[in-house]
Amino acid sequence: MNNLAELLVHRRERSPDARLGLLNAHERYADVFDRAATVAAGFTAVGLGPGARVAVIGTNSMSYLVTWMALQLAGIETAMVNPTYPADLLAEMLADLEPMAIVWVGPEPDLAVWSEAMHIDAGDAADQVLRIGDKTVPGVVPAVRFPGLHRQPLDVAGYMHTSGTTGTPKFCIQTHEYFLRLGRFIADSLGLSDTDTVLAPLPLFHINPLGYGVIGGLVAGASILSAERFSASRFWPDVRSNGVTALILHAPPVEILKRATTPADATGHEVRVVFFADADFLTGFGIPLGVSAYGSTEAGGLCHVWTWRRGDPVDLPEGMSRYGGRSRHEVEWRVTRDGEIQVRADRPGVLFDGYLRRGELVRPFDEDGWFATGDLGRIDVAGNLVFIERRAESIRVKGEYIPIGFVEDHFARQAGLVDVAVWRQPSDLVDHEVALYVSGDALDIDAIRAARAQLPSFMRPSVLFRVKEIPRDAGVGKIRRRQLADADVVETVALA
Repeated sequence: MNNLAELLVHRRERSPDARLGLLNAHERYADVFDRAATVAAGFTAVGLGPGARVAVIGTNSMSYLVTWMALQLAGIETAMVNPTYPADLLAEMLADLEPMAIVWVGPEPDLAVWSEAMHIDAGDAADQVLRIGDKTVPGVVPAVRFPGLHRQPLDVAGYMHTSGTTGTPKFCIQTHEYFLRLGRFIADSLGLSDTDTVLAPLPLFHINPLGYGVIGGLVAGASILSAERFSASRFWPDVRSNGVTALILHAPPVEILKRATTPADATGHEVRVVFFADADFLTGFGIPLGVSAYGSTEAGGLCHVWTWRRGDPVDLPEGMSRYGGRSRHEVEWRVTRDGEIQVRADRPGVLFDGYLRRGELVRPFDEDGWFATGDLGRIDVAGNLVFIERRAESIRVKGEYIPIGFVEDHFARQAGLVDVAVWRQPSDLVDHEVALYVSGDALDIDAIRAARAQLPSFMRPSVLFRVKEIPRDAGVGKIRRRQLADADVVETVALA
């Protein structure tokens, strides 16, 4: 296949009765496709043709799925954007993206500062309706072949942004070849087929649910389910009632399910394989196979994978979930002397193409094609990859990486703090909690709490430490974050 539109059309012809949609609110794939085809004609009618770049801002819903499918059928380059980001951070990101249109699904984002693009409300895309201001653009049955079918393998299909741990999140450029190869790799690695029902409940603007769950499921002809939000209390009943056989999860939901649910809650499920292998999860909930992996949006979505069987011994200090295992046949890799993982593709379209900044391609590869991931790893006795940790200073809360610089600037600006730093603390789950470090004699705690409330929940510090001095590099003044835990604390204030 040459592009994602071909994949979507192929599945309309070969797997019309597969299910697509949300838990307990899914439909025949053929019926969802036909609505997406009508909406695709609506996008074409408003002047968005092949190669146009749009930003999609929204949360999981049938309209979100229909919108993504419609944009691919129309040949439109689709940037998936986290809707929980504050408006000023979104504006910075959109300045790099330079979209022709902003499409939202759900509440309209506060983007008055970004007026250069057409604004389209796709909240009713599932009903085949788009809105531009007060104008309704009803979908029409397409009279010609889908424009997206003319896209070439190395044409851009979409953009997914990084977590922004060291600055404004960057948009990764992903080609049709990138997605098709990733989908095949996932389908083969998990052994997916048209008898499977795949559940990918995480937000679809991430590579995990969209790349692994939706596109991997499409390649296999499987039924594909998403969820409006992850719910531990409803998880196992929904898995049972929907006949789920394959789970696409990640560390936080796995840990939440281990703590909040019991084996009795899961009794009667049909799950045979779960992405994100965890020994206790496999054993406790009676799942035969687990898949661990290593990768990133830059590194082809996934570049390493390993299959574990329930009860396999785990002789790894890093644990089962961090075993990258063997690489994809089209990816070369190495670990440098200082422990950094680097990857290189043997052909175009396997890894991402680069970052989009101010509408221009930035290629972060050396002259030999190697991409430095910024992650630390090691090679085990079998010659396979073990992921250790991210080299960059990062904070991850409930699966989301925190844009550290943005949060620090927010508190410095809103709360009037002169010197401020953000760092991490261990969480009860596998990720972190955010800690706010400040220096100064007079603090307005009410102002700090008010500034905290303006941030998305996963960016909010849970504790404030007033210290005598923020440790900084003597040369350039960069914060020495790893020394913050040893700073002299004058006062501790719980913010959560």
